[in-house]
Formats: sequence, structure tokens, C-alpha cells
Amino acid sequence: MKLKVQGISTDEFDRMRHGGLDAYGQPALVRAAEGVANPCRHCLGLIDDGQPKLVLAYRPFDTLQPYAETGPIFLHQQPCERYDRDALPAWFAFLDPAVIRGYGQDHWIRYDTGNVVRGGELTAVSESILDDPTIAYVHIRSK
Repeated sequence: MKLKVQGISTDEFDRMRHGGLDAYGQPALVRAAEGVANPCRHCLGLIDDGQPKLVLAYRPFDTLQPYAETGPIFLHQQPCERYDRDALPAWFAFLDPAVIRGYGQDHWIRYDTGNVVRGGELTAVSESILDDPTIAYVHIRSK
């Protein structure tokens, strides 16, 4: 299956940038990015060291259910273009390791697809997981 890689929606990004509440009902915190491990979940680019970033709790699921995990994410404080391409960003190759899991149409984790892999393997592993017609999408997270 051909990959389609997307950051969070621009509507959600703009809502958070303009004071919208996160998954826990709190406004995003503004902090300076430190080092190189600050990926924006909208453009999937790295936020430059020292630049302001938003830190917030995010749940990428529309409804609450047992597998609707919530976790911390970063966003650029300034506008950026949403990532929407057929390949992973190049810097994903440096995730070492990354956690990958497939989800069904019901948004439940398919634990048989879960794996911890090196960044350079993410494209091949994603494609392999998506070859299963019962898998709707995958999530990739840093270790």
C-alpha cells in the first residue's frame, strides 16, 4: 500500500495556536525548544533550538474509547504548512528506536502489528502493516 503521511489538521493546529484547550482542557504551554528533538506535529518539521514551541496534551481520536491514547506533543507557535505527502519526513530515519502500531477502522490498536524499530525501517514496516486490509492507519511515536 502506498503511504500517505499527514500532520494534524490545520484547523486543529490553528485552534491550539489561538488558545484552544488541549485534550485535558488546558491551554498549551509556550516553551523554548531545546536541542533537535522538537518535532511539530503539524508540519512534521523540527522546531529550531531556542524557538518558541507549544507543548500540549493531544489525543488524535474524535471520541473517547479505551484505545484513545493521549500524549504530549509540540507545535510551532508560528504558522507552518501541514505535512501531507507520500513519504515520511527524512529525519524519521534518525528515530532510534521508534514505536509503530496499526489501528483498525474502529480506532482500536491492533497489538499484533506493534513493533519497536529503527528509524530507517519505518517506511518498510509501515507499508507491511498497511498491506493488511483490516488496518486503517499506523501511528509512529518516538521511543
